[in-house]
Amino acid sequence: MSIEKTPVTIVTGFLGAGKTTLIRHLLQNPGGRRLAVLVNEFGDVGVDGDLIRACADADCPEANIVELTNGCICCTVADEFIPSIERLMALEPRPDHIVIETSGLALPKPLLKAFDWPDLRSRITIDGVVAVADAEAVAKGLFAPDPAHPGDASEVDHETPLSEVFEDQIACADIVLLSKADLAGEAGLAEARRVIGAEAPRALPMIALTEGVIDPRVVLGLNAAAEDGLDARPSHHDGEEEHDHDDFDTIVLDMPEIADPQVLAERVAALAGEQRILRVKGHVAVTDRPFRLLVQAVGPRVRHQFDRLWGEQPRQGRLVIIAEKGDLDAEAVRAALL
Repeated sequence: MSIEKTPVTIVTGFLGAGKTTLIRHLLQNPGGRRLAVLVNEFGDVGVDGDLIRACADADCPEANIVELTNGCICCTVADEFIPSIERLMALEPRPDHIVIETSGLALPKPLLKAFDWPDLRSRITIDGVVAVADAEAVAKGLFAPDPAHPGDASEVDHETPLSEVFEDQIACADIVLLSKADLAGEAGLAEARRVIGAEAPRALPMIALTEGVIDPRVVLGLNAAAEDGLDARPSHHDGEEEHDHDDFDTIVLDMPEIADPQVLAERVAALAGEQRILRVKGHVAVTDRPFRLLVQAVGPRVRHQFDRLWGEQPRQGRLVIIAEKGDLDAEAVRAALL
């Protein structure tokens, strides 16, 4: 008697593309499925996991949400990833569907290969790889080769760390969601489709969305069985025994209480321009306000909102700042934000 395999959806996409926003929407609109979620973050501050746990309900209680921080799940397969998946599979009742949110810097193909472990392959199928792409950022050329390294126009093989991660995520995808469609506009969406279409190794469906809103039937139930078609998902790192994230730096900044969220947002935006910061996210305490201030930035685009009460949690603010190697001056960051 064959065992019915549990479907797994892998949600990939660069830093700040909107992966967590999408998963929050899926949790709130599961389409009758009992979901479980595995969240991976680059850095040791679990902002995304915290946001997802806030959506816990009967269809996805907190026990169904597992978070791995300070590393890439595809680099810790034996030690962390497989035990975490085993833990979710052992839940009663067993989840109908598992959703994995990768780090924004993760290469998805090594994670797909991890599902080839005999203990997992017999019980799990990769239902699909969903790549979330920030349409506005793609249209503006964020993932194109770095113009700071000009060369002959024929040097088409020149890649940057940003473009390599982006291209690997697109190459592994079964569907691409063009996020932040409202910011990109029709012209931006058209350009994003052109760029992604040129990078994709095969024709991919591309769907525009705003604030992660999409019918769950579009992304859950693709039946791609991606574990059976790895050769059709090329990677810049095929043939390498292992990979690392030495192309990127991260620092965690302890933040004192602030008086004005807008002033902090302006400082974060200015810092992104001065140091080419890729991503800022975290929580900050605001004087005389019982709620935590959630701060999220992609380059100079900064959003902030109060998300929930501090409660018994210490009012200790922390921000994670991520940039390409060589672009992050820790002392300048502290001087700018403190």
